[in-house]
Amino acid sequence: MPAFAFTRQPDPLAWFGTGHGGPLLASEHARVSQALTSRTPQPWLWIAPDGSDPSPVAAPATRGLRLRARAGSHRLAGQVQCGLPLPLPTEAMGVIVLQHVLDAGDPQPLLQECSRILEPGGRLWLFVLNPWSPYRLRWRGAGLVPRALGQWRLQLAAAGLVVSEHVLHYGPVWKGLADAPGHGPAPFRAARLLQAEKRVAGLIPPAPVARAWRAAPAA
Repeated sequence: MPAFAFTRQPDPLAWFGTGHGGPLLASEHARVSQALTSRTPQPWLWIAPDGSDPSPVAAPATRGLRLRARAGSHRLAGQVQCGLPLPLPTEAMGVIVLQHVLDAGDPQPLLQECSRILEPGGRLWLFVLNPWSPYRLRWRGAGLVPRALGQWRLQLAAAGLVVSEHVLHYGPVWKGLADAPGHGPAPFRAARLLQAEKRVAGLIPPAPVARAWRAAPAA
């Protein structure tokens, strides 16, 4: 009888640690650094694919948490080992950066947690693959599931986040690292950046007290 062989499903997010995925992440480093310092001194959370090299991005000298994610798993590794729900207080974070960790699997569990831990006015920076880019042939067969802009807007709205209409494009169009900084038509670059904000309804002020004015009695 042949020995039992344990087979493990490959992690689609491991593609970002390859020679094709690395240039895409490299094109986003400056924007990630900007995002992490955009609401100083509020704390930040940054989640990137497991196996990617975050070293070129200098984490700011403010309070923050950097984690790594695997597709199909709610377990996160990094400065702490945790799962969902995140071991963070409600409305504790000013900025959250999700760098391609939602390009595989169901995005809602993590988006709901992000909505919970964002403070009012806090901002989510979401980096995702662009399904219209010719670079999609580089990730074909890796198990990644890019979504259209309309689908992402619905996902973010379902998590209670208000999406900005301004969308930025990053990464190579076709050749790899030489195109990574942004050469070529923007709509065909490999990655998109969406931003969303947590807004809460203001309290309704109490109705003004009605006062009946009376003339003073004659002396």
